[in-house]
Amino acid sequence: MNDASLIEKVRQYVQTHIGTFHESRLNSLRNLELKQLLKRKNPYLFRAKNILVASDLIRSLLDAHLSSQEETMFGEFLEGLAIYICQETFKGRKSIRPSIDLEFQKGQEYYLVSIKSGPNWGNADQIRKMRENFQDAIIDIKKSNPKLQVFAINGCCYGQDNGDKGGYEKLCGQAFWSFISGGVDELYTQIVEPLGFEAKERNEAFQRAYAAIVNAFTQEFIAAFCENGDINWENLIRFNSARLSVKERKQRYS
Repeated sequence: MNDASLIEKVRQYVQTHIGTFHESRLNSLRNLELKQLLKRKNPYLFRAKNILVASDLIRSLLDAHLSSQEETMFGEFLEGLAIYICQETFKGRKSIRPSIDLEFQKGQEYYLVSIKSGPNWGNADQIRKMRENFQDAIIDIKKSNPKLQVFAINGCCYGQDNGDKGGYEKLCGQAFWSFISGGVDELYTQIVEPLGFEAKERNEAFQRAYAAIVNAFTQEFIAAFCENGDINWENLIRFNSARLSVKERKQRYS
């Protein structure tokens, strides 16, 4: 497959699947409850920022929630795109091994790839576990085919932290997309344009849903946690962090 053909396939894939990301963003709002949101976020942080207006607090809570949600959802989209590209290029397949997302073979070389959004994705324990899972997978593969050269790759969809990391190689950004596409060096820039497919329309729908949630949550928050127009931080912190009775725990977690 030539470069132009692969890039066109990538364009078609992105335009077909990017809607799933946008729909997931909307659903992350539609399925959210205010009390659920208040339980998950740090009320001390928002008090320290001296937030005085209820709607500002709601926006801060929602934005913090959405930021983490969107990073995860878009990471899943990019992982699917990377696997698709490797399927088209090397007949790669999604892996079922722990910490490993993609496997493919080039001649006598076999590649195990753990795909992450960016280079700063995990702490020391998570990286150690990935390294151990790579080693277990390499041993398992070489048992059935000792002649294979097996390589472990941590592929990151953006960033520049490339090199040998001891037990695996890290490929980020341009290096990663070129690797899974068989050397299409500009693929990492070619992905950008189709990501904007229907983005304006999708974002307008999202902003309408966001505004409706802000208004509804603000009204609910004022009724529950405001007195004489002021946020009652003590009540809010009690709601978030007070020790529960046995009966309350059973009601909440049953």
